[in-house]
Amino acid sequence: MNDELTATLRQLIHGRMIAALGTLHQGAPFVSMVPYGVARDGSLILHVSRLAAHTRDMLDNPDVSLLITESEAAGKMPQALARVTVQGRAQKLDRDSQDHTDARDVYLARFPDAAPLFEFSDFSIFIINPVSARVVAGFGQAVTITGDDFATVLSGANSS
Repeated sequence: MNDELTATLRQLIHGRMIAALGTLHQGAPFVSMVPYGVARDGSLILHVSRLAAHTRDMLDNPDVSLLITESEAAGKMPQALARVTVQGRAQKLDRDSQDHTDARDVYLARFPDAAPLFEFSDFSIFIINPVSARVVAGFGQAVTITGDDFATVLSGANSS
């Protein structure tokens, strides 16, 4: 992956705060919006309610996709917006684990106003472990990378 694509990936992941989360809902595609944090190892952190369809979907089938795009801008064609699609596997963290504590700390550093939600028993942390990612920096500037490469790029420039 060249320097421009690496910079685009880092800027998207660390510069944006929400993603479109794709899950399978009763066998059909379902997309929702989720805020996310970035773990030190480059995986993505979601804090979601059991009441949400996407949470139940991740428990039923951990294969997910996240889409993160740059903001729309006047004079820029939507097709030219930088974006990354992450294919991953969702893993619910045990509330009593050190991994949960670490993920909570990272998430709250990014979303301090979310602290009260951690008091609700229906909220859980899921880690999205990347399997692959498609990074698009604009027309003719795209690459598909492995989950390991995704994690390496992000963990090498963690600014969450």
